[in-house]
Amino acid sequence: MSLTPYDYKFIRRLLVNETGVQLGDNKQVLVESRLAAFLMRNKTGSMRQLISSLRLSRDIDFQRKVIEAILINETSFFRDAHPFNCLKEKVLPELIEKRKDRKSLSIWSAACSSGQEAFSIAMTLHEYFPQVDNWNLDLTASDISLDMLERAQSGTFKQLEVNRGLPARLLVRYFHQEGLRWKIDPKIKKMVQFRRINLIEPWPYIGRQDIILMRNVLIYFDMETRKSVLARVRQHLKPDGYLFLGAAETTLNIDKAYEQVRHGRTICYRLKNV
Repeated sequence: MSLTPYDYKFIRRLLVNETGVQLGDNKQVLVESRLAAFLMRNKTGSMRQLISSLRLSRDIDFQRKVIEAILINETSFFRDAHPFNCLKEKVLPELIEKRKDRKSLSIWSAACSSGQEAFSIAMTLHEYFPQVDNWNLDLTASDISLDMLERAQSGTFKQLEVNRGLPARLLVRYFHQEGLRWKIDPKIKKMVQFRRINLIEPWPYIGRQDIILMRNVLIYFDMETRKSVLARVRQHLKPDGYLFLGAAETTLNIDKAYEQVRHGRTICYRLKNV
């Protein structure tokens, strides 16, 4: 079940056009494995038939499902740890102090995959900042994949998923086991609202955010798409808000409107002239 170079070029172009994601020459085996898994799940023909259908079909839902099967959905609870330390030790205390009169806080977890990042933020707020329990808290998590959003909204995770990054005491406190899976506590689940957002398409109204986490997303875009996305982030980030990117990502030499803020091992970003 292998792709011809011509087929792989077609898949790469399709992903760029629909999602902005750039696949390198070294990702063909990964794409083949994910398409093979898609064929097995859906019990539909061969790789050749799948590619032919993609080329000829006008079924947008079918195309979306294939694209979502290819996309990288790597995530874990408290991924990389230190950005969450920065949130807990610096960013959230600072913003909560500033917002204490209005009692309002807005956070957006973009490209949330199956929801672990957003639920990690929710647990952090509940665990360390009980004063916001009666605030107007807007914690939005978005992804391009409807399948991932459905999984995230269920709040249900496999044993392997809760083993990755989630401290044992938080597992005991905020999850309960149902058979071979773990279900997150309803009070944490209801803190997060999930929405489908394709970052290269017009964004729906999400309001101005105190914190935007867009981690490990820009690395899959070309330079022009990165510039476009960061320019739009500026329109949705409050003047004293914070932007978190992945460790391999930066605004430097892309958008001069941002400045770096360092806390321990973490670099986050704010708008200049605040």
